[in-house]
Amino acid sequence: MGKIRKSLENLIGKFFGSFSNDIGIDLGTANTLVYVKGRGIVINEPSVVAVNNKTGQVLAIGREAKRMVGKTPGHIVATRPLVDGVVSDFEITEKMLKYFIDKVNSGRFSFFSRPRVVIGIPSDVTEVEKRAVIDATMNAGAREAYLIDEPMAAAIGARLPVQDAAGNMIVDIGGGTTDIAVISLGGIVVSRNLRIAGDEMNEDITRYCRDEFNLLVGEKTAEDVKIAIGSACPQEKKMQLTVRGRDLVTGLPKEIIITGEQVREALSRSIRIIINNIKTAVEETPPELLSDIMQRGIILAGGGSLIRGLDRLVADQTEMPVRMMEDPLTAVVRGTGIVLEDIETLREVLIENQHERSLR
Repeated sequence: MGKIRKSLENLIGKFFGSFSNDIGIDLGTANTLVYVKGRGIVINEPSVVAVNNKTGQVLAIGREAKRMVGKTPGHIVATRPLVDGVVSDFEITEKMLKYFIDKVNSGRFSFFSRPRVVIGIPSDVTEVEKRAVIDATMNAGAREAYLIDEPMAAAIGARLPVQDAAGNMIVDIGGGTTDIAVISLGGIVVSRNLRIAGDEMNEDITRYCRDEFNLLVGEKTAEDVKIAIGSACPQEKKMQLTVRGRDLVTGLPKEIIITGEQVREALSRSIRIIINNIKTAVEETPPELLSDIMQRGIILAGGGSLIRGLDRLVADQTEMPVRMMEDPLTAVVRGTGIVLEDIETLREVLIENQHERSLR
């Protein structure tokens, strides 16, 4: 019965396929990016949803919802439905996906245009978490849903020869997770997945301001500080920034000046853990693949890789060449787009889940 149903779905999909816009999604903890086949990246918005708890109504999604973070009354909550790269609130994730799918697929034939969707997810999610992403995507209006490991998608987005018998190493530092992977022959040979990435760095800065200055700052302020003057190693130019928040002693507004050196001290713990895991992945890599990586270098992707001097610090610690890929923020979604454009050739890089196996 499973094979018959699959055949019928394929026939229907081929008939209506000409009406649909197949899409690739980087379903990130911090941001969701959407690639439409033939059009490129059309959406790059925060993974934030604002909900009225009294009525259960979704008030805003994406950029508009992020503007509400920390500024809402008690009955309105601006929340992230994904934590550490996996679905924590199924219903809200489904509504967010439906919003993005409808936004790119609205048109004359939108009633029939159920798209194929390729979604990037962290490399160590469980079968239950995979199922949650697939179900949310299908319920949001997809005709077919495929999953791909984020480091694999990032490597494809960087145009690395992932299907060759050669080693490629990529470090994808996102909002909720850091994925470290060695790839060869269309598969991941060595991988490390950390729940330490951009969000944890924001918390490091919040904690530092609280402990050193008795200053309470919000998530957005901490992120602004990280982007403006965050660094992984000493910089030639001295940097500083004015930070405003609430004095924890008096409860009144307070303003301080924080320096680049202080922010680097705040970030040092998270950066040290990431680098130690990169070194562990290098130690676990087979010698032949390591030889290839020493020639090609370690590739950095994701928004967290934009921390000043991180590439230089990783190179010093691993004694290997390191390079930042072009436009690291969009690496994963560009990879899903490349897979969409030639899905038959690249099908082997997709994740096979238990549901797909049961239909065979």
